[in-house]
Amino acid sequence: MDNSQSMSHKAGQLQGQAQEKGSQMMEKAGTAAQSAMESMQQAGEQMQATAQGAVDAVKDATGINK
Repeated sequence: MDNSQSMSHKAGQLQGQAQEKGSQMMEKAGTAAQSAMESMQQAGEQMQATAQGAVDAVKDATGINK
């Protein structure tokens, strides 16, 4: 292999490695986004339950719940 072929081969290898690295980074970003979404959903459900508990406590205290 002459020098230009060797450099071309090396450039192709580097391009492939860069594409793979980019693909891995995108996968990690997608996983992080999914995890964040699930965390936010859980937090929302917990807030809703807390608010419902507060409403029930007020109803009990005022006698509305009887």
